[in-house]
Amino acid sequence: MSAVVAAFVALVSVAVLGYLVGLAGVLRAEDELVLSRLAFYVATPALLFTTVARADLHAIFSPVLLTNLAGLFVVQVLYLGVAVLIWRRNRAQATIGVLAASYVNAGNLGVPVAAYVLGDGALVAPIVLFQLLVMAPVAFAVLDGDRHGAGRRVPVRVLLTRPLRNPLTVASLLGLLVAAAGISLPSLLMRPIDLVAAAAVPVALVAYGLSLGGAKDSISLDRDAVLAVLLKTLVQPLVAYSVGRWLLDLEGPALLAPVLLAALPTAQNVYVYAVQYRAARRLARSAVLLSTLLSIPVMIALSGLLA
Repeated sequence: MSAVVAAFVALVSVAVLGYLVGLAGVLRAEDELVLSRLAFYVATPALLFTTVARADLHAIFSPVLLTNLAGLFVVQVLYLGVAVLIWRRNRAQATIGVLAASYVNAGNLGVPVAAYVLGDGALVAPIVLFQLLVMAPVAFAVLDGDRHGAGRRVPVRVLLTRPLRNPLTVASLLGLLVAAAGISLPSLLMRPIDLVAAAAVPVALVAYGLSLGGAKDSISLDRDAVLAVLLKTLVQPLVAYSVGRWLLDLEGPALLAPVLLAALPTAQNVYVYAVQYRAARRLARSAVLLSTLLSIPVMIALSGLLA
């Protein structure tokens, strides 16, 4: 068994632990929200800051970003072509569907995968930044202007500053600033941050496993959800592989990184956006849960094939 697959087994084991403690009643369903918030607002930002601040900027903006953008473009065009041209979905429904088919869980799951499977947590930083600084604001602009969405318009100032209120964005940008400036932060400051950062992966994975306990009660197999999940779990990593292998001439671990990150499931943020704008909530919920259930075997298979 390769070191990559062994690392994945470790991640899956912790996620299974989260599922089992939920099944046994040690943790309750509502505890998943508490753990997720701890990971999202405290531990994962600390991990992103420490990894990006110490990283080589050339390594951060690697082929991972290019292959991710290619995968995003292809799946978004395919989803819009089917949903808008054939199924005649309205603008808000199509926007949520596009996000469900392409917006990866770079925070809660991407950071553990990058850190423990690929050996470099900074690899996920450009994906986090692109999604929060580009994808999300564009989606908000569309949804804010759609009568089928929230029914209200948000000021441009609020729209532009919204990503900066996301802790993952702020932590990544601060890390980039430190790395670009070549600043060496004192150990007295970094040690407590490192200590908090060490909790990011296990807390996120336990919360992830805990969330799977009630997944089967919230899944809908309508055609919108199935299309989004197929594009997310199969087409997006396939595009990343094609671009990486045949256009960038990547092999081995260099090819595994972009393909594995492209295979991440739909981010839970998409469901939050759907609830906020009262648009396609059933689609968003189903896509998040189905892609989450399917992503683990897909990523393990990819690791075995490409490692």
